[in-house]
Amino acid sequence: MTSAQQPVPARPTSRDVARAAGVSQATVSLVLGGKWPGRVSEVTAQRVRDAAAELGYRPNLAARSLRLGSTRTALLVVPALTNEFFARVYAGAAALAAEHDFGVVLYPSPDGTGPARDPFASARAALDGVIASSMAAEALGALHGADLPLVMLDSDPSDTGPAAHVNLDIADGMRQVTDHLLGLGHRRFLHLASAVDTWTFAVRAGALQDALGAAVRTVRAPLDVRAGREAVEQALAATGERPTAIVCDDDILAAGACKAARRLGLRVPDELSVTGFDDLALATALEPELTTVRLPAEQVGERGMEALLAVLDGRPARPGGLPVHLVVRGSTAPPPAART
Repeated sequence: MTSAQQPVPARPTSRDVARAAGVSQATVSLVLGGKWPGRVSEVTAQRVRDAAAELGYRPNLAARSLRLGSTRTALLVVPALTNEFFARVYAGAAALAAEHDFGVVLYPSPDGTGPARDPFASARAALDGVIASSMAAEALGALHGADLPLVMLDSDPSDTGPAAHVNLDIADGMRQVTDHLLGLGHRRFLHLASAVDTWTFAVRAGALQDALGAAVRTVRAPLDVRAGREAVEQALAATGERPTAIVCDDDILAAGACKAARRLGLRVPDELSVTGFDDLALATALEPELTTVRLPAEQVGERGMEALLAVLDGRPARPGGLPVHLVVRGSTAPPPAART
């Protein structure tokens, strides 16, 4: 018999794993399906996992989906694929999903934060649940109407429609920014706000207003470097006392603010401090590097997937928000008057 005629080795089955581990097929199913805690000892569970790994066993997910009426697939809806934050959210969700034999389909809302269409002929038939990041729940009517469990990330926690929420402490992040700038001696501020109408940006604006009151003036721009630059150029060209610090809703807008300063001959941070929000890779590509608020995007995705798995299993999602942290770099310094 030639090598081309060699029979293909049979794919190992759960029965083979059970035989190798010295347990029943039911026990193999519990362990590899993640349902073993409280039913099977840790020692037995590890023996099953070791046997499966040694045999190269992989569950037949298609057959299991038919049997259980479950596709083990979650949909992650994001406003855009071009923003690094959402790519990191996806990475966190997909990593945890893989541990539970789930897949995550990434889907951008066609109109940004506007209504997201059902990407499948029937979402109910193709998905087990939906995770949506930084959007309003009403924008997901076509998907939520399919009676799928919905987990919202970085979205209004007062909305009772979703099955669970996972939020960042956005307000505290903005408070950390203002405490830092006030501590440096700044008293005149410009808020370069996102023109996108979502909960997360509303919270940033509210926290900034609470901390600074009349000391802050707000201008809005789309989430684009050029738009941010143009908005800041116009604001700084206006008559009156010039702000000594610009607080930006995200790092992309902060990059625009830094470009505007350079075009106007203002040195950052000697004559104008600039802060961002998100801590994208862009923050350290700027010169000087950007003082910004670090958001744990991967952890947001992981917690979102964890919440969806809990909902599907009939358990309450873990409560509590995720902390954020100010990262101080070279784009902030005391204002000129405080250094004289």
